[in-house]
Amino acid sequence: MTSDEIVEMLDFEEQWPRWSGRKDEAIRARFNVTPARYFQILNRAIETREALEARPMLVRRLRRRRERARAEQARRAG
Repeated sequence: MTSDEIVEMLDFEEQWPRWSGRKDEAIRARFNVTPARYFQILNRAIETREALEARPMLVRRLRRRRERARAEQARRAG
């Protein structure tokens, strides 16, 4: 994934901070992937140095959100 692609995804996340059906449609239209695939790619992208340098506050927020979701899943499973 190139730096430009990472920044494009981060820009998109800033525009669409909440999940909705419309975000689903926008993901498909803009990136030509399913929402599930988009989030897989995004989760890898926010681990990169390029992402952290481009949008540090957003990347930290997305990482915290991901960690909260993982903790909630672990709590439900355990």
